Amino acid sequence: MRFETVIIEKNGRLATLTLNRPQSMNAMNAMMMKEIADALEWLNGEKDIQVLLIKGAGRLFSAGGDIKAMLDPESPMDIDAVMGDVSRLAKALYSLPMVTIAAVHGAAAGLGFSLVLGCDVVIAEENSKLAMNFIGIGLVPDGAGHFFLKERVGIPKAKQLIWSGKVLNGHEALALGLIDEVTAEGRGLEQAEITAAKFLTSPIKAMIATKQILHTQHVHELERVLALESSSQSAMRKSADHLEGIQAFVEKRKPNFKGE
Repeated sequence: MRFETVIIEKNGRLATLTLNRPQSMNAMNAMMMKEIADALEWLNGEKDIQVLLIKGAGRLFSAGGDIKAMLDPESPMDIDAVMGDVSRLAKALYSLPMVTIAAVHGAAAGLGFSLVLGCDVVIAEENSKLAMNFIGIGLVPDGAGHFFLKERVGIPKAKQLIWSGKVLNGHEALALGLIDEVTAEGRGLEQAEITAAKFLTSPIKAMIATKQILHTQHVHELERVLALESSSQSAMRKSADHLEGIQAFVEKRKPNFKGE
């Protein structure tokens, strides 16, 4: 399949999905969110693929949601349509009948970090900046960020990470159990490709069966989380704190939140 904002390449039993808006730091606008969802749903039907590697083009993995697109008065973002695509994206990723590997360099923030956390194996370079930083603009995590964080670190730690919006480097994220491996700067993709090759020389059919056994029992929970994220995000987009957070971001100042 051909897309404008992502690239899919197949090489035998390995597929690579590249986020491809490097000029915008792979920030996700409405088109990109839809195309990632479409690509992952398409991959769900590609029975010959057993490993999927997800990476970002350019200087970083993804800066998260495209704030400039959120503020565009000529083409206002349809939050309900966007949240529908974000939900499709997360469910398709979690349901993929293949091993998924995220190769992170530069940064993975917001929705970009949700996408990373939804992968089976996460490899990040040591100086990567990893953050569930929706709180900085008065929003809640989406893309199943709540679900994936809870699966990785449990509810108490998930709340702390979401509420703080703390930016973590690779070693800090590894210590918390958010990622699986840290590499030196510039070696993330190389290590991800080595890992993919190891999976492909393993009894991967059995591994995928185990993944499906473990994931299938949680699909309904994932769907409930996605529905709650969608309704909460729609409400938060109308909040005074979100408007202040966005304005402060544009003006490059500290926001003055009032809990409204």
